[in-house]
Amino acid sequence: MRLDIGRILESLPHRYPFLLVDRILEMDIGKHVVAIKNVTVNEPFFSGHFPGNPVMPGVLIVEALAQAGAVMLLMDRDEETTGKYFYMAGVDKARFRRPVVPGDQLRLELDVLSLRRRFCKMRGVARVEGEIVAEAEITSMMVDTMSGDPS
Repeated sequence: MRLDIGRILESLPHRYPFLLVDRILEMDIGKHVVAIKNVTVNEPFFSGHFPGNPVMPGVLIVEALAQAGAVMLLMDRDEETTGKYFYMAGVDKARFRRPVVPGDQLRLELDVLSLRRRFCKMRGVARVEGEIVAEAEITSMMVDTMSGDPS
């Protein structure tokens, strides 16, 4: 299943400048997702990280992975996920292998390790031109959009 930016915006609450997923290339709902983030020089964080040597912050690479995972989890629009968000609840085993710079295209690949009623643990890998640039295990928690409380 492929999704363009319109479908991503329908799934995620994030908007500019914090939407970090541009396209979904592959998706097996509840199991696996592959997404793209095009890294451009006009990203707001590059003006301060670092002037003259722009580098995408590692925490935003992990956020991009989490957002791609949330799109996959929220595409199953039944009573369980309608009106819900996924908040990041934990990050484990994060590793950063090389800087991500303007002009790079991040390929975000996530596999679900465990999925329970309110919690999902995924293993994410971010690649640029086939080379791993970052990886992490991400735990997300489903919450009610109206109250922010766990559902």
